[in-house]
Amino acid sequence: MATKHEQILQHILSLEIGYKISVRQIAKTLNVSEGTAYRAIKEAENQGIVSTIERVGTIRIERKSKDNFDKLTYAEVIKIVDGQALGGHQGLHKTLNKFVIGAMQLDPMKRYTEAGSLLIVGNRVEAHEMALNEGAAVLITGGFDTNETMKKLADEKQLPIMTTSYDTFTVATMINRAIYDQLIKKEVIFVDDIYTPQEQSLRLYMTDTLERWYALNEQSTHTRYPVVDDKGRVAGMLSSKDIIGKDRQIRIDKIMSRNPIVVQEKTSLAYVAHMMVWEGIEVVPVVDPSSKLKGVVSRQDVLQALQQIQRQPQVGETIDDIVGRQLSSPESDEMAFHTQVTPQMTNQIGTLSDGVCTSLMTEASSRALSRQKKGDLVVENLTVYFLKPVPIDSKVTIKPKILEAGRIYAKVDVEMFSGNNMVGKGLLMTHLIDR
Repeated sequence: MATKHEQILQHILSLEIGYKISVRQIAKTLNVSEGTAYRAIKEAENQGIVSTIERVGTIRIERKSKDNFDKLTYAEVIKIVDGQALGGHQGLHKTLNKFVIGAMQLDPMKRYTEAGSLLIVGNRVEAHEMALNEGAAVLITGGFDTNETMKKLADEKQLPIMTTSYDTFTVATMINRAIYDQLIKKEVIFVDDIYTPQEQSLRLYMTDTLERWYALNEQSTHTRYPVVDDKGRVAGMLSSKDIIGKDRQIRIDKIMSRNPIVVQEKTSLAYVAHMMVWEGIEVVPVVDPSSKLKGVVSRQDVLQALQQIQRQPQVGETIDDIVGRQLSSPESDEMAFHTQVTPQMTNQIGTLSDGVCTSLMTEASSRALSRQKKGDLVVENLTVYFLKPVPIDSKVTIKPKILEAGRIYAKVDVEMFSGNNMVGKGLLMTHLIDR
């Protein structure tokens, strides 16, 4: 027979998503003490089936899936911006797909507002009504309230209408950061998920001779092997470049590369990827806390994992997503990319933000290098000159010019135009990740 604690959890699971829960109500419904009800509700919160929101209460939410991203709900948005719900509490569990900054007239605002989005706007009641009728939630900035009619409409539509004391630009930055936080919660994020366990037969010992390297190379076709001491701890690496011109009878410890870079199982994939680019290495030993060899991770392993991450679905759009989706490819051999400045790409005064400007330049440069089959880039240095402000709805052209492109490095000059006027200029120094 289930305990009272288990019965309460089962009861909570049976409630509809968005249902408001209270300790007193649970205690009365299931004839248990309020202390028992309180502990069970806290356990339900730990399990991710309810969420407690200040000035709102505890509501039943959909259990988050660990297979992909945690979903960013309107309830979480309230916590992020330290706000409160004015109406539409039943919709707080719903997922945020994208946000729209209402820094424009009502008609163009309507074009960008769609079901499942969040309109960030000030004290404009007509905008609140338009968004709710379009199926979007509303976040009012500046600490303003709305009228009772809008609150009732939010309840009818089961769409939250919320308020925060922060300004529009700050709110957009906070939410965008939260979406980025979701992006790092991937299924493959640690070395532990991708490394190849090293067999005893595919390692070298310090006392081996170079003849052993040739035997392993013929057996496995690999050219890089970790070198361990008599206790199994990594002492060096030996690759094909280390053996050139060396006698086959020479001991491994005389020619190996000492003090190699190593990683542990809980090292992040992003760290390993950047380290391989900066250091120009192909294979990294994986060790335990005592430096004993557990396996190796190769550049190919890292690239395959990054490709798998990119194929995973995501919830919500970041600024980089918007930039990449709206940047059109060149229609001719001339390397010119085109886009239009949307509200999400602007700052608090309604012009193209500095961050989006640099993202546009970086993305255009990456595509230009990809067209020459130079691989993906990692920006090492970026110098940008902002010459003129670019208002909402302006058409922008980005023209990257590759000045140098070697095997590892590239230099790209980028010019940005609005109409015939140059509005920005940049110079990128990049590392290349060869595909």
